[in-house]
Amino acid sequence: MRDMPRTRRPALAVVLAVLLLVALVALDPGPLVRCSMAPGAPFDAESPPVAPDYQDPSSWSALPEREDAGDARPDGVPAADQRAVPVDVFYVHPTSYVGRRWNAPVDDPALNEATDRVATAIQATAFNGCCAVYAPRYRQANGTSFTRPSPDGERAIDLAYADVRRAFEAFEARRGAERPFLLAAHSQGSVLAERLLEDGIAGTPRRDRLVAAYLIGAAVTAEGLRERAPGIAPCTGPSDLHCVVAWNARGAGYVPTDFEMVRPDARERLCTNPLSWRTDGVPVPRERNLGAVFLESDERAPRPGFADARCVAGTLVLHRVAAAPRDLPSRIVDRVLGRGNYHPIEYQLFFMNLRENASVRTKAFLSTLRDTPR
Repeated sequence: MRDMPRTRRPALAVVLAVLLLVALVALDPGPLVRCSMAPGAPFDAESPPVAPDYQDPSSWSALPEREDAGDARPDGVPAADQRAVPVDVFYVHPTSYVGRRWNAPVDDPALNEATDRVATAIQATAFNGCCAVYAPRYRQANGTSFTRPSPDGERAIDLAYADVRRAFEAFEARRGAERPFLLAAHSQGSVLAERLLEDGIAGTPRRDRLVAAYLIGAAVTAEGLRERAPGIAPCTGPSDLHCVVAWNARGAGYVPTDFEMVRPDARERLCTNPLSWRTDGVPVPRERNLGAVFLESDERAPRPGFADARCVAGTLVLHRVAAAPRDLPSRIVDRVLGRGNYHPIEYQLFFMNLRENASVRTKAFLSTLRDTPR
């Protein structure tokens, strides 16, 4: 019997360690998250993760010719036959990697499953009512590249962008270069997609085939578009074409934390109100919200009237917001980002309005083709 306390000590130590971890997370999970994400070595251009091969279907999170994460939809809401629609969407997912490499591998099954589940399945699916969904995997940059900029971080972003650019070329080759398309992205994906818009689409024939770009959760500015993306302006109405939609959603009392994406300059961010599709500061009540959708939850039906919205000084400010379903990892993310930071659910909050608007703009674009003399 004297040995029994000794055999229990390791188990007790584990329990105490777990309790300590839970307490730290409850009080301030930021330091733990920063530590888990901080790269452990300088960027090494000689040994990055293996590059994706976009001829290989496994290098895509979603493709229209197969059943995958891009096919999810809210309960009771129909989806288009992706093999028959005349318009495509090229979707660039946000950061889904939490690790210490400067760039994430694309051959990690667990990471790919997470990307499919927490990005493609709950964001890109907003567009499967009008369009065929293409969503490439890419060697995403470590999140600290955006929250704590550095030369190594810039190199990691350049590597991620090189993948996105190659994926876009493969996207055009797969579907035919003459088809119209939407560009859609979130967070890191929007940073990379804006760069693609500037040096791969603006000033080329692709611009005329661009229905619209939904670059949500980044620091898009009207001045930046004017300077670097000629012929592509902010959308100012629900059926505008060849233009950009962008917003960053926060609560009225939000206080920024050091996990905010660092803005490249002090100019006001573009804010498109997804309840009116205008860029003015007119408040829109939540009764105009057609439905938030949380496909990651058990209740997958649209939730009308979930949140209101008003553009204030470049931020989409929400005053009346219902409680969103959040699992434990999501709650930790929310604590890290700060109370009232709706960045993780910027798509979900306005999912049905976004879905409807993508169809409106697509129909408007196709009508211009019918009206063009042959």
